[in-house]
Amino acid sequence: MDIFGILTLCGGIAMFLYGMRVMGDGIEKRAGRQMSMILEKLTANPIKGILLGAGVTGIIQSSAATTVMVVGFVNSGIMKLSQATGVIMGANLGTTITAWILSLSGIHGESLLLQLLKPSSFSPVLALIGIMLLLFAKKNKHKDVGTIMLGFAVLMFGMQTMSGAVEPLADMPEFTNILTLFKNPILGTLTGVAITAVIQSSSASVGILQAISVTGVITFDEALPIILGMNIGACIITLLSSVGTSREARRAAFVHLYFSLFGKTLLTTLFLIADLIFSFPFMDIIMDPVSIAIMHTALNLISIVAMLPFRGMLERFAILTVKDGQERGEEDIFLDKRFLATPGLAVERSRDLTKEMADLCISSFRDAASLISHFDDKVYHDVIEAENRTDLYEDRIGSYLVVLSAESLTHTDNRNAQKLLHAIGDFERIGDHALNIAQSCEEMHRKGVSFSPAAAGELRVIMNAVSEVLELSVRAFFEDDTALASRVEPLEDVVDDLRAELKSRHINRLQQGTCTIELGFIFSDLLTNFERISDHCSNIAAYVIQTSLHSMETHSYMHGLKTSGSELYDSAQAAYRRKYNLKA
Repeated sequence: MDIFGILTLCGGIAMFLYGMRVMGDGIEKRAGRQMSMILEKLTANPIKGILLGAGVTGIIQSSAATTVMVVGFVNSGIMKLSQATGVIMGANLGTTITAWILSLSGIHGESLLLQLLKPSSFSPVLALIGIMLLLFAKKNKHKDVGTIMLGFAVLMFGMQTMSGAVEPLADMPEFTNILTLFKNPILGTLTGVAITAVIQSSSASVGILQAISVTGVITFDEALPIILGMNIGACIITLLSSVGTSREARRAAFVHLYFSLFGKTLLTTLFLIADLIFSFPFMDIIMDPVSIAIMHTALNLISIVAMLPFRGMLERFAILTVKDGQERGEEDIFLDKRFLATPGLAVERSRDLTKEMADLCISSFRDAASLISHFDDKVYHDVIEAENRTDLYEDRIGSYLVVLSAESLTHTDNRNAQKLLHAIGDFERIGDHALNIAQSCEEMHRKGVSFSPAAAGELRVIMNAVSEVLELSVRAFFEDDTALASRVEPLEDVVDDLRAELKSRHINRLQQGTCTIELGFIFSDLLTNFERISDHCSNIAAYVIQTSLHSMETHSYMHGLKTSGSELYDSAQAAYRRKYNLKA
């Protein structure tokens, strides 16, 4: 092979890897979110876990992506180690689908059907359709399909280029002499591990082996240890992805490693020992892309069948490797950067944690409001702790969404990410106002003062209104319900009116001498915090409505809503006025 042949081979490898990357990214972007949601919800049964792991990997064309996703699930507490084991086993089987697709390049025959199945026949058509979708399609989902088609075409073209470049190697004694070295199981396995570790994809490394097999000089006993090593090398990707994760997530990564080591290595070793005893005649048969695909599938399938009864043992080995006491602090277990590879899933996880943040704000407000009538030191400190935690939520979710916004998002995912990014600021401020309310109550307790029955009764009215507007806005936001969201602003206006009326009544009590200046300041602070919470609820509801209108111009929308004279708005406001009517 001359210098031009080497350059052609390198170019073919580059196109092959790039095509696999583009196709995988397109599939993952289009279907990754749905596939990951299935993984999350349907993995209780180990057989189902294996089938789901195989199915998801077969669809997104990457066992690395599946196992890294699983590590992320375990790291976030969504999935247990026992559930992850079956999925990891299945991912090893699902990754063999790629080898079967690539084996199409080895099809030979003169019939029309066989000619149509050859990549050289249909890849140009897919490339043409793909580029037209990318250039002219308006919808993102159509562009994603175009990316998948174009990626597949580039992948197959790279495969053909590699195969064509290595064909002359069949006549080179030096090349065949090198291949004979791989008959040594240890050397062949290490070579497979090294190739996969470098290119970070077992599917791609097996594809390269399939391309080399067209030389007609690779035998069964040379290919077996290399494929074994490629499977073990895939574990390196998972292990690297688990660095800095929780104890359970690191254990999941080691389950993947031990499955390959104990399963594939043990079975292969027993097979080679049996060959030494019985001298299997097929060890010297020449391998082609199809036979390599068969070997790859058989090796993984037999390993799963053999190791399934011992999955508990794999988990115990992982637990012994990553012992208790190495767990990270709870505050670090938030959003996993591994989910950024699947933006739809990253948005969904951000939404889940924003929901936790919102629920924390609701409980914090209720706790703070309860302190007005009965101060409890434990409840007071619970509110302080909740406020600190909402700050942490805002920091982690906000930073994560900023990083996520730089990824290639679908229109829907981008819109949802922006909505979350706006809302977390309001939820954090609600937590701040809940703390302010609790601090005002602590001041009253410390000074030994309390409100009159009349003032306490008035506060209960506005507290109930704020509690309703808070729950209503949170429900509307997470149910994405514009009908619920449209009921928030009328209630927020009622809260504003209640604040003004209560402030006026308290001034009258001050003038009559039935209330002290000191309690007057505290009463005013409480009203201000109630009204500010209601304002943030109005913002949250507006995000829901504005997102449905594909705009985030919140203030202009709210102004138009209040001045439009809408019958629905006016009737809702009147109903809330009757419900929260202040008795004279």
